[in-house]
Amino acid sequence: MQIINIRRELHEIPEIGFGLNKTQKKVISYLEEWGIPYVTMAETGICAWINKDFEKEKCIALRGDMDALPIEEESGVVFKSKHKGCMHACGHDGHTAVLLGAAKILNEHKDELKGCVKLIFEPAEETVGGSRVMIEEGVLDNVQAVVGLHVDEECEVGKIRVNYGAAMAASNPFKITVKGKGGHGARPHGTVDPVVIASNIIIALQDIVSRETSPTEPCVISVGKISGGATANVIPGSVELEGIIRTLSHEHREYVKNRVKEVVEGIAKTMRGEAEVEIFESYPCLINNEDMVELLIGCANDIIGQDNVLIKKHPNMGVESFAYFAKERPSVFYFLGSRNEEKGIIHPAHNCKFDIDESCLELGVAIQCRAAYEFLNE
Repeated sequence: MQIINIRRELHEIPEIGFGLNKTQKKVISYLEEWGIPYVTMAETGICAWINKDFEKEKCIALRGDMDALPIEEESGVVFKSKHKGCMHACGHDGHTAVLLGAAKILNEHKDELKGCVKLIFEPAEETVGGSRVMIEEGVLDNVQAVVGLHVDEECEVGKIRVNYGAAMAASNPFKITVKGKGGHGARPHGTVDPVVIASNIIIALQDIVSRETSPTEPCVISVGKISGGATANVIPGSVELEGIIRTLSHEHREYVKNRVKEVVEGIAKTMRGEAEVEIFESYPCLINNEDMVELLIGCANDIIGQDNVLIKKHPNMGVESFAYFAKERPSVFYFLGSRNEEKGIIHPAHNCKFDIDESCLELGVAIQCRAAYEFLNE
């Protein structure tokens, strides 16, 4: 019951990005109560240790993210957010509670562990990726492997899902500025219409997906924002497009980025205009290590049964800052079922009505503890 209470305490105080002062204070209060040493990192992140003296011999890290989203909560739970316009709509309160639960149990059995467990409480997963900052500050020093999880509203409670290989996509936001020559809407021949150029660019970008990449290797190019013009009868001088690229391998990522730039600049030039393309680097692909996947599956089979351990055939085109950990160390990231249709827990993440079946939390704790024990004691 304590893990549920912890999750609810965290759910009431959601915070954004690196501004997790209340959340950090709450987590630290439990670590200090249980006598678990820690340091703060990445402004409001935390790294704690079980058996710190054995860190250089063998060490596995367990990670939980802590930040919330700028969403006004409408879930109807009695422990709803006390912070207006902010909500744990992606389950990070559950992730932090699971990590604290694992910390308590592992600390109580630390004499049975043949090595060290690092507990990584990450800020800013939803924004810039606190993992990247924590790595720069040395959080993975002496760590040989990392395990992470995410509650899964599409998976029935009591089950987990895990991928071999690619689990989540890489992300590249982009901004395109199309420059033409503005003028009267009734005399388009005297203009270089950036709206028409932008329209052709949007269509052509989809040809990269449908005609230049393999149908068996997923790719997404989405334009989500178009800005330009002020009134109906005036052709503007420029139009801005903003969007996102999602890919599942480094090679594919580089190819698509290059082609977006070539296509955009080529179309603009052909149509007598110009285009500036900015493609930004964001989260890399999350690639699960095969040996770590096997370790996790073995642990989960013993805890919830083989029938409840599902292998995901396809990766998720969403992104996850755990990818930075997986890029540096052999890692496994899995999905913890939290859906319960009988209880009406069916709403997707990043939704104002999102909730989890809290019975998933104890399963997460058990799997995390078992994975750490097996890795250190194998």
